[in-house]
Amino acid sequence: MDSSGGSTSASDGPDRQVAGGPPLSVEERAEYERLRKAAGVRHRRLRYAAASVLLLLAFLLAPLAVVAAWVDSEVSDTDRYVQTVAPIATEPSVQNTVTDRLTKRVVDNVDVAAFTAALGQTLQREGAPPRVVEGTEALTGPLTSALNSAVRDIVHKVVTSDQFAEVWDDANRQAHAAVVKVLTGEGSSAIQAGDDSIDLNLGTVIDTVKQRLVAAGFDQASKIPDVDKTITLFETDKLNEAQDAMRLLNVLGTWLPVLVLVLAALAVWSAPAHRVALMSTAIGVGVMMIVLLVGLAVMRQVYLDSVPTTALPQDTAADIYDTFLRFLKNSTVTVLVIAVITALAAYLYGPGRGARWVRRTAVGVTGATGRSMARHGLRTGATGRWLGAHRKWTTGIAIAGGALALVLWNYPTPGAVALVLGIVVLVLVLLGILAAASGTADHPAVGDRPVTRPG
Repeated sequence: MDSSGGSTSASDGPDRQVAGGPPLSVEERAEYERLRKAAGVRHRRLRYAAASVLLLLAFLLAPLAVVAAWVDSEVSDTDRYVQTVAPIATEPSVQNTVTDRLTKRVVDNVDVAAFTAALGQTLQREGAPPRVVEGTEALTGPLTSALNSAVRDIVHKVVTSDQFAEVWDDANRQAHAAVVKVLTGEGSSAIQAGDDSIDLNLGTVIDTVKQRLVAAGFDQASKIPDVDKTITLFETDKLNEAQDAMRLLNVLGTWLPVLVLVLAALAVWSAPAHRVALMSTAIGVGVMMIVLLVGLAVMRQVYLDSVPTTALPQDTAADIYDTFLRFLKNSTVTVLVIAVITALAAYLYGPGRGARWVRRTAVGVTGATGRSMARHGLRTGATGRWLGAHRKWTTGIAIAGGALALVLWNYPTPGAVALVLGIVVLVLVLLGILAAASGTADHPAVGDRPVTRPG
């Protein structure tokens, strides 16, 4: 402090005091500046280290957060679950597989050989020639083929009918515990988990087919046993471990995404360069989403390799996998698109040559449009001047509104992200035009730099 009570700056010169002490010499001043610079460097390093740790945690947890949110939505939202499994009943490959399996089970319960033998005995008792009696044995093959064809036609009509799709949806809606069974091993329904497998229960389908066959005159269909109504979709000795992991993800389904967002926000806040940190966060999350998509593709092949060819055709298994995980893939792609948009926006706010060109072009187009409106009498007056003076606030509000719309959107898709982005860009363009159309000659358009005139 000087004699007048004012504060003195440590950088005012070597002849000034520091913290009320005696004046510093040139050497002391140089040492003081060196120490202060070193302290600033250490402080920045600490901030970079903290931001790096937070970002690393956010990157590692991001894929788990997406999977956990998907699991939570499948378990807690009945409509979402029905939307997930409904297309399984309409996949042609699945319908063909179900038709083949049910046809075989019905035909296997009809003893065609016994029927032809009984026919031969009847003809023999009636005095038919031996050649005719012996010829009844040759009827076994044609009768089996005819029976198989007739039963398959009826079964295929049942499986491909709208009524079956409705029965399938209703059964899954009433037994939403199916997804809990798959992911946690609890409950039972159309899709269920065994000790080391995941099975598709065809009980509802078989009951419907039995009724149709009996009504069509195939009385033997009523004798189809109430066993072996499942088709194994996935066999693994690690199912219990996977179910334990899914239970944990189910618990974290609500809070893990929130935790990732908090970690990312803290990382951006603690980093010395907020814009660079935001761009790094977006790029890192985007890379992790690509890793998750690759992981799902690898798991798809592992799944297909694990399904016995005798249990399920490869195309059917692939359709079931793709159908059941399609919402998870959509969510992953959605997060990837958001990450790309965020990284691009952070870059456009930076000092790069490309970013400056984009900003100049945008300002030039909106400014020219606004000034043209003003010349034609469409002036915004005080409103335009206010928008020009508060363009940072209005831009922030528009972007925050778009982000809030995505947060409140129920299961956003890449299309929803594109729609929100288009609306935000349109709003920003309109705000720029309205600001430039204020009609004030000495008021520059939004983003224009004021021109300094000599004199």
